[in-house]
Amino acid sequence: MPRSVNNERMVLVSVHLPRRVLEELDALVRSGVYPSRSEAVREALRRFIEAYAARA
Repeated sequence: MPRSVNNERMVLVSVHLPRRVLEELDALVRSGVYPSRSEAVREALRRFIEAYAARA
């Protein structure tokens, strides 16, 4: 099972995305902004959670 940078076990999560969103995500990976789809999604979720927590 993969582990995060801080050695925390990661869990596989499957999602359905509109093709357009997946194409944009892949473009970010191809351009080198993120090393993988998984890392891009993890970063997006971290930012979403931080923004939500800041509103609370």
